[in-house]
Amino acid sequence: MKLPDLGIQIRKIRKDKNLTQEQLCKIANISRPTLSKLENGYFGMISVVKLDAILAALGYEICIESFNPFWNNQSLLKN
Repeated sequence: MKLPDLGIQIRKIRKDKNLTQEQLCKIANISRPTLSKLENGYFGMISVVKLDAILAALGYEICIESFNPFWNNQSLLKN
């Protein structure tokens, strides 16, 4: 998933779970403005810790996956 899509997906999951922003914020221990900004695509200085708390409150976790199956680290080693 691309970063700009993350906030949209978080909003969708929150709504699918019938949670308000206020409820999710209370569970994740974050402020409503922080969640609102994230859901509207503004990431600014949101920390990985806050993002992890939001996802954990929704029953999800951060996962890293390759977006380019043809990339290899050999180009980094040539310098």
